[in-house]
Amino acid sequence: MTASSTTSTTPTAVAVRSIHAMASGDPDQFDSLYHRDAVDRENAVQPPSSRVPGGTGFYSTAQWLRAAFAELRYEIHEVVADGELVAVHSTMHGRHTGPIAFYTEEGAVDAVFPPTGKPFAMAQTHWFRVEDGRIAEHWANRDDLGTAKQLGWIPPTPAYLFRMAWAKQRAARRS
Repeated sequence: MTASSTTSTTPTAVAVRSIHAMASGDPDQFDSLYHRDAVDRENAVQPPSSRVPGGTGFYSTAQWLRAAFAELRYEIHEVVADGELVAVHSTMHGRHTGPIAFYTEEGAVDAVFPPTGKPFAMAQTHWFRVEDGRIAEHWANRDDLGTAKQLGWIPPTPAYLFRMAWAKQRAARRS
């Protein structure tokens, strides 16, 4: 028996595996977890490469997170399912070790937060619609304000505002 033949495709198992795939960034997991037309309803501020459907877009999101946050991992607290709809309450843990850029709806660089080296724990609730053992849709609620406070993004010091402006210029040149 292969590992893939023993892997559960119940909606709750698929949802939990997708959370852990974001942290691991293992590209082999994404195509098996997501429908080719899967939609991430939370990618409006993410890089344009994350806005494509299917495993490719979700994998891009994982790469974006992993480029900014070392030691990335999720602690799962509760998982609840009602048919194809699954809710996962979790905490995302990591350390801010690389710049993270946020984007406008048009895909231009909006803001860049240079690394602070600080650890964080972000409460999150993820919602998934699972069809035929694969994720078809994803939504999330996150404590972005609490995370920004932990990382020192707010209230920003004058020096950090300067670092943000400099990082945004560098990111815009790379786009």
